[in-house]
Amino acid sequence: MTDADATGERYARFARDEAPGRSALYADWAAGAASDPAVLAVLARIPASHRQPPLVFAVTRLLGAPEAPFPEWAGWLLAHADAVVAECGRRTVQTNEPLRSAVLLPALSLLEGPIALLEVGASAGLCLYPDRYSYRYRGAEGIRSVDPADGPTRVVLDCRVEGAPPARMPQIVARHGIDLQPLDARDPMDRRWLEGLVWPGEDGRVERVRAALDVAAADPPSLVAGDAADLIPEVAARVRRAAPEATLVVTTPGVLAHVPRAGRERIIAAAREAGRWITLDAPSLHDAWTEPVDVDAWPRDGFALALDGDVLAAVDPLGGWIRWASERRAPVAGGAG
Repeated sequence: MTDADATGERYARFARDEAPGRSALYADWAAGAASDPAVLAVLARIPASHRQPPLVFAVTRLLGAPEAPFPEWAGWLLAHADAVVAECGRRTVQTNEPLRSAVLLPALSLLEGPIALLEVGASAGLCLYPDRYSYRYRGAEGIRSVDPADGPTRVVLDCRVEGAPPARMPQIVARHGIDLQPLDARDPMDRRWLEGLVWPGEDGRVERVRAALDVAAADPPSLVAGDAADLIPEVAARVRRAAPEATLVVTTPGVLAHVPRAGRERIIAAAREAGRWITLDAPSLHDAWTEPVDVDAWPRDGFALALDGDVLAAVDPLGGWIRWASERRAPVAGGAG
């Protein structure tokens, strides 16, 4: 199978299985690309690890492609092929969805503070501010509001819940992140890139990302570039020296899927060695759960939320819903790691 053939199958699958319900425009572009030899020839020039539809589509929009039906987009792509290939080669998908904080908060609520956060795959660090956002958990018994002590914020995260997940504001005393290419919430081009990673048609996401970027820009986190498995021990040691009273919590929200299996295992081992570990993953992604997960019975569209490998809930990968399964209710003690 040629690169063009494999790319065509990849884009057809995206148009059929992933884009519907999220972005009609991306479904149209992907379906068109899958059957257009000239477009596939351009896409095949992009390194395979940088060829996924959301990345390519976001790059074309960043460079000025019209958000128009496929024929017009394809014409623009063919006219700017060299620029698109070059830009895709240096970009990665760095979706930084602050709504994920709504599904991370119940796990954080089980830990006694103060807490020092260390996020792997932090992008611009928008999930390092769970104490700066407002939450609206919508369940069978109505809406439960959780706000910072000084009241509601501009970033209001709506999340549907089943069961009774705990939700209380954590005391965050340090915010650190690791990413291969960290982004700066104060940089206009980085902000444009993060906004462009939101799929057209996803109502409210751009506004939420912009508001969260303002939070991060006002109080920037400490972000370092490099391989997480190598850097976690170094950053963790620095955090413990600066905040010895804090529980160090390493988070891997949705990032391990983008890491080869051997790398996942190294990151998980480093996270567990450093302190407490909160993750958000497809249950089939690794074997680091404390008990086997019945993958066949798991919600098709759900990830597992886990604390130290103990699965607490099925959750929406982007934070839109929680199906709480854990019987843990009270905070559990944790040392500084």
